[in-house]
Amino acid sequence: MTKKINIWVLITGFVIGAAALALTALGNPANMGFCIACFLRDIAGAVKLHSAAPVQYVRPEIIGLVLGSTILAAATGEFKPKAGSSPATRFIIGAFVMIGALVFLGCPLRMVIRMGGGDLNAFVGLAGFLVGILIGIFFLKKGFSLKRNHPVTLTEGVAMPGLMIGLLALLLIVPAIFVFSEEGPGSKHAPMFIALLIALVVGALAQRSRICMVGGMRDAIMFKDFNLIAGFGVIFVTVLLGNIILGNFKGFSTYLQPIAHASQLWNLLGMVLVGWGSVLLGGCPLRQLILAGEGNGDSAVTVLGMIVGAAFAHNFGLAGAAAKLSEDGAYSAGGIAAAGKIAVAIGFAVLLFISVVNIIRKKEAKA
Repeated sequence: MTKKINIWVLITGFVIGAAALALTALGNPANMGFCIACFLRDIAGAVKLHSAAPVQYVRPEIIGLVLGSTILAAATGEFKPKAGSSPATRFIIGAFVMIGALVFLGCPLRMVIRMGGGDLNAFVGLAGFLVGILIGIFFLKKGFSLKRNHPVTLTEGVAMPGLMIGLLALLLIVPAIFVFSEEGPGSKHAPMFIALLIALVVGALAQRSRICMVGGMRDAIMFKDFNLIAGFGVIFVTVLLGNIILGNFKGFSTYLQPIAHASQLWNLLGMVLVGWGSVLLGGCPLRQLILAGEGNGDSAVTVLGMIVGAAFAHNFGLAGAAAKLSEDGAYSAGGIAAAGKIAVAIGFAVLLFISVVNIIRKKEAKA
C-alpha cells in the first residue's frame, strides 16, 4: 500500500536541489553542487591517498553533512552507537560502489543533479542504477543479509564525527599539510564556511527525513512506497527549474556535459555496480554519510571503504575521463580505460560472490 509522502522528504529534496544550485553558483563545478563520490575522491587526494592533481581538495560539504546529522541526531535522542554488521564486507562493497560511481563520474545524487542540468548521459546512468537495484532486490528476496548490528561503545559511534572534526581542525589550523588542486574540478569550490554551513543544514534535514535514493527506489519497487523517491523527484525538478531560471540550461544533450563522458555502455554499467552495491549496503553514499553521523559504525567503515575505492580509482586509472574539446577544436567523447572496465567486471564478480555467500550462510543458520 502506498504511504503518504512525508513533508520532510519534500523539504529536504527542495533544500538539496537549491543547495546544489547555490554551491555551483558560488564556485563548485557545474552540475556538481553536491556529489558524495566526487567530494570523497577530492578528500582522498587532499590527504595524499592519490596523486591525481585535478581532484584534490578538502570538501567542507562532506564534513558538514556528517556533523549536521550528528548534531540533529544528538538533539533528538537518535544518536545511537551501533556496529557489527559485517564491517569488512561493507568496506569492500563501499570501495566497489565508489569505483562504479567514478566510472560514471558521479554518485546517485550527482546523477539526479546532472539530469536536472540537461545531461542525457545521466539518464543512461539512471537506467543502470535501476538495473543494479533490481539485481540487489533479487538477492534480498532470496534472503541476503549482512546480519544485524548491535549497540557498541560511544567511542565507536563518534569515530566518524570525530574524524570530521579533526579534518576540519587541521584544515583551519594547518592547511599546508593538505594538497589542493590548482586546476580542474578540485580547484573549483564555493567559499569554505558557506559550503560548510549549507552542508550542515542539508545533513540535519537528511537525518530528519531519512532521504535515500537507493532506499527510495527499493521501497517503490518492493512495497509500492514512493515516500523517499519523491524527495529525489523534487531535487530533479528544483535543479531543472533553477537552471532554467538562472540561464544555465541549454537543453538536453549528451554533448560536452560538464565533467561527464558519452561512453553510454560504461555510464550504464558503472551505475549498475553502484545500485547493486548500495542495495546490499542498505543505502546510497549520501545515506551512508548520514548514518555514520548518527553513530553507525558500519556506515563509517563503508565511507572509509569508499575513500579507499576513490584512491584506487585514481592511482590505477579506473575512473572515467570526461569529454572535452582539444585546442584545435577536436571533440573527445571521453570514456573508460581498459583498467576501469576490468575493475567494473571484477566488481560484479565480487558483489555476486558476496550476495550468494550471504544467502547460503543465512540458510545454513536457519537449518
